[in-house]
Amino acid sequence: MDNISIKRIYDEPSPQDGYRILVDRLWPRGVSKERAALDLWMKSIAPSPELRRWFGHDPERFDEFAEQYRRELDVNAEAVDELERVCSQHDAATLLYAAKDPIVNHAAVLRDYLENDLPRQANDGRE
Repeated sequence: MDNISIKRIYDEPSPQDGYRILVDRLWPRGVSKERAALDLWMKSIAPSPELRRWFGHDPERFDEFAEQYRRELDVNAEAVDELERVCSQHDAATLLYAAKDPIVNHAAVLRDYLENDLPRQANDGRE
């Protein structure tokens, strides 16, 4: 899937965003529903509260966080399948997140998972 991008929810919405999906478990502070311009809020695809707290957006923990989050995604097939289906129905999809760092965040891991890990899983018999 190469139609997926990521963006901070605090950045202005744009037509290039396509279908806008919030992938945080918690609603971002200071963002009204109107300003968010969401098409979908997928709390179930976000990292578990325990993993999120452990990570704490510490760049030194990011590699381990990413590995653990990918493992959570591996067993969260229903949410992953739903997100994959939704993204495939649109020319462009944007995963929205509240974290300050554009690289060290779960949406980047999720986008890479959808783009890189799912095709490999499909070859392992996953539909």
